[in-house]
Amino acid sequence: MESQRRSDELTARAQSFLEYKQKWNSQIVESNYTQNKAKILFHLKASEENWRSWTWQISNRITDVHTLAQILKLKPGMAEDIELVSKKYRWSISPYYLSLIQNVDYSDPILKQCIPDIQELDCWGESDPMNEAMTNPAGAITRRYPDRAIINVTNRCFMFCRHCQRRRNIGENDYAIHQKLWKESLAYLYAHPEIRDVLITGGDPLSLGDSDIDSYLTQLREIPSVEIVRIGTRAPVTMPSRITSSLLKVIQKHAPIYINTQFNHPAEITDEAKNACLALNKSGAILGNQMVLLKGINDDAFTIRLLNQQLLQCGVRPYYIFHPKKVIGTRHFYVSVEKGLGLVGDLYGNTSGLAIPAYIYNADKGLGKIRLHPSMLKHSQNNHIFLNTWESKEIKINITEDGTP
Repeated sequence: MESQRRSDELTARAQSFLEYKQKWNSQIVESNYTQNKAKILFHLKASEENWRSWTWQISNRITDVHTLAQILKLKPGMAEDIELVSKKYRWSISPYYLSLIQNVDYSDPILKQCIPDIQELDCWGESDPMNEAMTNPAGAITRRYPDRAIINVTNRCFMFCRHCQRRRNIGENDYAIHQKLWKESLAYLYAHPEIRDVLITGGDPLSLGDSDIDSYLTQLREIPSVEIVRIGTRAPVTMPSRITSSLLKVIQKHAPIYINTQFNHPAEITDEAKNACLALNKSGAILGNQMVLLKGINDDAFTIRLLNQQLLQCGVRPYYIFHPKKVIGTRHFYVSVEKGLGLVGDLYGNTSGLAIPAYIYNADKGLGKIRLHPSMLKHSQNNHIFLNTWESKEIKINITEDGTP
């Protein structure tokens, strides 16, 4: 009797999320994706074969308001706002990612991530809150920890995310790092055998050609002390056609390769994205997801739960939820730590441990990642909590700050 009562209690508890999930699945069935895709192909005078080509996708990124307005019926004032923002920040959207927009307003989680918003002209925040410029000992390396380092190999992306932490590097033109910087980076790694884990990022390293990626991986694998090689990419999210058979052969050649991607909303998990992730898995890539907590996109308990559950079906382990960084021009995305802790707390018990990523706060000035836990709310004092970095440096953060002017 008692066990049945408990079973009924748990069923009742799951009901609201189940209804949310069913409603979401019905929306997917009614998606405008096919119509959007056809409209984009028409305006760009392209074929289905073009659509499946990542080189066509990247060569035909939408970068101007005129083309965007031909494809989307922009709301009054949007075109003018986008033009104003583009004078300060470059923007670029892959045709594929643009096709995922369902509603042409800033409530759409896809549109909000890819189309400039006039709120980006707010001067709140810093250009380099992670202090990466001061943690660059050689070449294109960023180093904040004893045993691992980052190499930024390009500023090019399939899409310039509006919340990007490195928007200061986007500039006016795409580029890959000069060989001189790459060689300096390798020399630094050879000279520091304590570094065993290297992350290749950018920009998006998969925006480079297969031969370049193969060369980078080959040279890193030749360093005796480098045990782990990682790639940071949004390709499965913003341009899944990049995951070609030839790229998969490169990944397989150097496997295991740890690939961290960034799905921020269930709307990004399309059949194409899922197939790209599963193909990477089969080729020896180990996939993790680093969601960024973003106001108006995923600051909702059911959205995060559904996202993480669907990622597991794609062979992607939810790895991190990053608290948003205080990057200039991103105030409208900022969420309070208090809310983030509540959202993460909702995951415990309501879904499996596999679907619960670590909630990470990046300490200012490049002091590193700090793992947050809902229990920390019990120890807040006057809306603040005290945290220790990995080096036992104490920092104080306001948990109620949410970017509100």
